[in-house]
Amino acid sequence: MWYVSTRGIAPRVNFEGALFSGYAPDGGLFMPEELPQLDRETLCQWSTLSYPGLVKELCALFIGSELIPKDDLNDLIDRAFSRFHHREVVHLSRLRNGLNVLELWHGVTYAFKDLSLSCTAQFLQYFLEKREKHVTVVVGTSGDTGSAAIESVQGAKNVDIIVLLPKGHCTKIQELQMTTVLKENVHVFGVEGNSDELDEPIKTVFADVAFVKKHNLMSLNSINWSRVLVQMAHHFFAYFQCTPSLDTHPLPLVEVVVPTGAAGNLAAGYIAQKIGLPIRLVVAVNCNDIIHRTVQQGDFSLSEAVKSTLASAMDIQVPYNMERVFWLLSGCDSQVTRALMEQFERTQSVNLPKELHSKLSEVVTSESVSDEAITQTMGRCWDENQYLLCPHSAVAVNYHYQQMDRQEPSTPRCCLAPASAAKFPEAVLAAGLTPETPAEIVALEHKETRCTPMRRGDNWTLILQDTIEDLSRRWRGHALNASQ
Repeated sequence: MWYVSTRGIAPRVNFEGALFSGYAPDGGLFMPEELPQLDRETLCQWSTLSYPGLVKELCALFIGSELIPKDDLNDLIDRAFSRFHHREVVHLSRLRNGLNVLELWHGVTYAFKDLSLSCTAQFLQYFLEKREKHVTVVVGTSGDTGSAAIESVQGAKNVDIIVLLPKGHCTKIQELQMTTVLKENVHVFGVEGNSDELDEPIKTVFADVAFVKKHNLMSLNSINWSRVLVQMAHHFFAYFQCTPSLDTHPLPLVEVVVPTGAAGNLAAGYIAQKIGLPIRLVVAVNCNDIIHRTVQQGDFSLSEAVKSTLASAMDIQVPYNMERVFWLLSGCDSQVTRALMEQFERTQSVNLPKELHSKLSEVVTSESVSDEAITQTMGRCWDENQYLLCPHSAVAVNYHYQQMDRQEPSTPRCCLAPASAAKFPEAVLAAGLTPETPAEIVALEHKETRCTPMRRGDNWTLILQDTIEDLSRRWRGHALNASQ
């Protein structure tokens, strides 16, 4: 299986190349050169699989046994999910009035990112040990990515991780999940800025190709193909759990409601659809509504500023993974995609070509949800089911309630729930409800923390470069001692 850049200039790579790159050298994102097609028979066979079983099948399809033999792959995925709190790993809650909530948050940090990052980290370590190499992972986070990335690699001997978090813009719990991990290979910085501002020094560092190569740098945010690959399994599992039957011709449709910020889960859903899964996609966003405006009007442009909302992990201006969606919609036309994205990078504003916009609105429905609607949805779900939703999950469930209240006959629907309400006690209180906090989260309050400040006025890029150089020196020292 080969991977090509959405912008068409970078040479093609295998899965290992895509895993270690993040962005392609031409600024694009890696995508499979050819998408396999799953027939009805394969879907029927997969329908009885567990969530980890589906991840194994999808990864085998997109990685190739010449890179990771099947037995090794199965072991890596079992190891990735070994610390999850729920025996199913992912669980479907069937609630009143046809509300299906797919809980993607049973990992160590109570967020969906644990699913893809735990697998990605296993793949990384597998290749690093084989090649006797070291990488430094650099992550900017708006909240959940940082802690999930830290948990997935903490203590790994071939990996150092540097996380930049936006001081005061994450919830207290999200911050503590990052600053209380005191392993030697974990380096956390608290930046006096928001998540878009802290992305700037990271982009600057990654733009220096020689520096990236010299220090084996990589990113683990949602642009990494390996994460999108694992996230495809959410959609397959949702479909098989919610489809009324697999006996009809054609197979019945299931609507999957995807709450999103950077559009990783949306890209994963669209690829799942392209390879043969009969789902209809609904994308749900908060007031930071660039994806909603793109679907409705073809208006792919930044707003004045990021608005702070209760669904803070989705407070994102630039949904990177839309580039993957545009590429697929344009018939894998890298020239169209490159022109579009380069214009967006230059002017922060693009009107989609008419044909591309009409294709997008055919494959995706969208909605944007206010904070008021989020708290109302959380309240209603509690009243009807005694079930607490996190604010991001409420963004998806709000769509279900709207459809239900219109009393339109509907296909079965599954709402993806990206995080546990336990991570967002502030939002739960704002909805007039009582937070329920697991013991592991309560314990964070009393742990020692470690976090280096990056203050306004500091040269953030320089601090980051110095830290990376220091880690490289240390690794070379370790490697030298080990070989003597």
